[in-house]
Amino acid sequence: MMVEITAADMRRNEDGSFVGKTIFSLDNHKAKYEITFFSKRGSEWDYSLSFADEPGNEEQFLQTDALLENNDDVYNQLLDAAIDAQEGQEE
Repeated sequence: MMVEITAADMRRNEDGSFVGKTIFSLDNHKAKYEITFFSKRGSEWDYSLSFADEPGNEEQFLQTDALLENNDDVYNQLLDAAIDAQEGQEE
C-alpha cells in the first residue's frame, strides 16, 4: 500500500518526553490520517490514530489502524518522518 506523507513534526517536552505527529494518506482512501506518537524516553512509542481533517469512512479507518498494528515498515516510515522533522529543527 502506497503511503504519502504530507506533514510531520516532533518535539521534546521539558520533562524529556517526546510528542510527534505525521499526517499521511493511503491509496484509495479519501480521508487523510494523523498519527500522534508519544514516548517518555524516545525508545518505546505509543500512538493514536485519527482523521487529519474531516471524518472519513470508518471501515477504511479500521483498516488503517490494522495496517499500523501489523506492518512495521509502514509504522516505522511514519515514526521516522516525525523523528526526522525533530532532528531538522535541532540543526
